[in-house]
Amino acid sequence: MSEQLAQPVIDTHVIVRDGDKILLSQRGGPYGHGRWHMPSGKLDKGEPVTEGAARELAEETDLGVDPTHLRLVHVVHHRQDNEVERIGFFFEATEWKGEPVNKEPEKCLALQWFTVHDLPEDIIEYPAAGLLGYLNDSGPLTEHGWR
Repeated sequence: MSEQLAQPVIDTHVIVRDGDKILLSQRGGPYGHGRWHMPSGKLDKGEPVTEGAARELAEETDLGVDPTHLRLVHVVHHRQDNEVERIGFFFEATEWKGEPVNKEPEKCLALQWFTVHDLPEDIIEYPAAGLLGYLNDSGPLTEHGWR
């Protein structure tokens, strides 16, 4: 083992669920172009993780959520490549205000509701690991991309 300390990127992902429907966004940028994931983003330095998740959700979808209404439902420790690892905190929004609007059309091609029984096949693998961990109630942690 290396004596270097890990320096993971910290990501937040917000699962907006209305009954059996989950809100997904379709990537418009170069990474994962055309594929689906939950509203998400990187945590800013000095920012509490729930506040970062609420901020990202608002920036991307215009949905307002009080950080106290974000329930941690899964964590993914993701190895992106030999140089970058990420820790993703997956929250379920238990209450929110507003209707989803694509606030970042340069980064997002679409926002769409999918039923939990008919999710798109092309969800990006890392966020899919967290979403499936939540939906399958498979425990609090998934290690993804390490083997």
